[in-house]
Amino acid sequence: MITPSPVTSRPLRIGIAGCGAISRNHVEAFRALDDVVIVGVCDIDLQRAQETAKAWGIPAAVTTVQELLGLDLDIISVCTPHPTHEDVVLQAATAGVHVLCEKPISTELASAERMVKACDDAGVTLGVLFQRRFWPAAQRIRAAIDDGTLGRSIMGQCSVMLHREPEYFSRDAWRGTWASDGGGVLMTQAIHYIDLLQWFMGEVAEVYGKINTYKHGANIEVEDSATAVITFTSGAMATLEASTAVSPSLGVQIRVTGETGASASLTEFPEGSDGRVDLWAVSGSISTEPAHPQDIDPNVSLTTINGQLIPHHTAQVRDFVHSLRNGREPAVTGQDATKALRILLAVYESSRTGHPVRFAPLPESTRLPAEIAV
Repeated sequence: MITPSPVTSRPLRIGIAGCGAISRNHVEAFRALDDVVIVGVCDIDLQRAQETAKAWGIPAAVTTVQELLGLDLDIISVCTPHPTHEDVVLQAATAGVHVLCEKPISTELASAERMVKACDDAGVTLGVLFQRRFWPAAQRIRAAIDDGTLGRSIMGQCSVMLHREPEYFSRDAWRGTWASDGGGVLMTQAIHYIDLLQWFMGEVAEVYGKINTYKHGANIEVEDSATAVITFTSGAMATLEASTAVSPSLGVQIRVTGETGASASLTEFPEGSDGRVDLWAVSGSISTEPAHPQDIDPNVSLTTINGQLIPHHTAQVRDFVHSLRNGREPAVTGQDATKALRILLAVYESSRTGHPVRFAPLPESTRLPAEIAV
């Protein structure tokens, strides 16, 4: 990635592309900063764009990305459906406008790579929203890896066991389709935690996975459940399980064991609440954080989930703005987001073919001896 030149100290002009549910998080995050101003929103539904602009006191509401870019933007925040991200990002790169894009960066690897290249070639910054990296708990585990408390990760486990009602998929025509959603639980929910897992564990060498649809088959054509074994170039290994067929929701847990023998576990329960380090097994002792009270409803609404994530959206938006001010890369780049996409697409491919998908040669320590290889 090419590091851009610092942006001057004047207030940065922001445009929001797409006025669906997640746009609220972007609007509130930018409004929490002192050195930016949201100057316009766009949506193919003019009425929705106008309602959003009126609700937040934003001056302009338009229907096309070109009109939005014409408002002399510094940053465009992309909140449009997954398969449309590339078109918005390429238009922004051509216009010399920096981009902060919702996850997933795209639904296809080649598309993500084109987006990264276009922004690099244009000298603009591309960041992608993975706001859970900004949980203090996630930062604590990453720091423990870096400072040697855990050391290099050798074993990992990621469990994403969530609940979705049929109404979740029927609320928008694009939900649950390969063409418009790009995938199911892996693409829409688990991608956040796949990003955290690879952030903790390192570069991936091989993915072997399976997908299935157990509960939502009448409502979606994509998977509602998946499992995978992931091998990393370091020789580390991890397992992944993900589902929206769980009732009630069990939340999310990511556990990492390092080469020192120490382990740490991060839990998000209920979904949308702040992740917390609920297990810290370091230097021969174990400390745990008490679980949430049993009377908490684990099946919270999508509106509640999104609302609880706004502080972490704000932290990532602040980091992105500061990266432009200081001429450095943002915490989560387009290249970072492409890694998470590549992993989940490999699960789809492995499930389709019945074979592992290999990105790089496997370390010697992970290979079977020739006499017992199968």
